[in-house]
Amino acid sequence: MTDRRGGAPRSEAARLAILRATADLFLRRGFAQLSIEGIAAEAGVGKQTIYRWWPTKSDLVAEALLEGLLMPEHVVPRFGGSLREDLVHWMRTVMAFVDDPQHDEMLKSLVAAGTVNPAIGERVRDNLGADADLVRRLEQGVADGELPASAPIASLVELLIGAIVLRIVARSDADGGEAERLVDVVLGRYGPTATDPAEPRESAH
Repeated sequence: MTDRRGGAPRSEAARLAILRATADLFLRRGFAQLSIEGIAAEAGVGKQTIYRWWPTKSDLVAEALLEGLLMPEHVVPRFGGSLREDLVHWMRTVMAFVDDPQHDEMLKSLVAAGTVNPAIGERVRDNLGADADLVRRLEQGVADGELPASAPIASLVELLIGAIVLRIVARSDADGGEAERLVDVVLGRYGPTATDPAEPRESAH
């Protein structure tokens, strides 16, 4: 692959060396301690070579994510059970990834980097299955009659991923039922067992 930014051809070998150096240093030091100077030294290239192709270190991290050099795992929600069952399965899978001590510093650094570069946050969400995949599962819930057509799918996704982000930045002890509780809270009145308060209840008499 070659590219032209500022008139300079982009060597594929140099590009991969820089991205691998970025990923390696990011995992070792985190986003706050990542520097263009350090990446250049690790990759064996000049700083100006990097600056010609990537304006900021967050752009480097975003491309390393896209290349699968950081957070290569990709969670895909199931479509085999009820909506609640599949959401609980997704939440358990994501929580297991997030709770792995080996991923702790990487995820915290990615959240920090995502505040600087929205593309990083979008890629992390995509890898967790919390964008298009989760939207498709919720839309299937609407099609199956498990959610009403008026259910705010975008808001439900935001609540689910928000619970995960909070878990990343504020570690807390989990128990076996947390995934179920979080899904039930997020589905709220829109879930398959919820009662629409706008509908009058039948009289007990």
